[in-house]
Amino acid sequence: MTLIVCPLSHVNAVVAERRPSHVITLLDPVSLIDELEGYGPGRHLRLGVHDIPELTDGLIAPDETTVQAILAFGADWAGEAPLLVHCWAGISRSTATAFTLACERNPDVDERDIARAMRQASRTAKPNRRLVALADDMLGRSGRMVDAADSIGQGDPSYEGEPFDLPIRYGSPEPARGR
Repeated sequence: MTLIVCPLSHVNAVVAERRPSHVITLLDPVSLIDELEGYGPGRHLRLGVHDIPELTDGLIAPDETTVQAILAFGADWAGEAPLLVHCWAGISRSTATAFTLACERNPDVDERDIARAMRQASRTAKPNRRLVALADDMLGRSGRMVDAADSIGQGDPSYEGEPFDLPIRYGSPEPARGR
């Protein structure tokens, strides 16, 4: 069971090569892409939110509804094939979403272990703090997800991240890997 995280510019190549069963898109509402060919509404979640850490006039911040949609969509994913999560750069909204899904599927795993696996797989990961904080609250993690995301630092500055895999289950031999 693998999550693939990538920027928008790599989506078509990742879909062709890895054939994920489900896709989550997080882009600003103006840039939101159409459903990918072959992925109906039950297989492609499209969320129009800006990559901002706090409420900002004129922009759409991730909110509880965003996180609820991510968690509900993730619950419908059986994991036979990878789930692709992407945003514009593959650095912030997508990494926060992958981190959220991994934490949700692993309630007894230390959040820092998941965050460290993400850092090992991606030197540029910088999970959106607002998404992580909302998920932390919804999952009852008492600030541990936020602390874990903060513990891996800002990541290397970059315009765009490289695709990477993050396991959805921990305590198994499936390691995180960069691509």
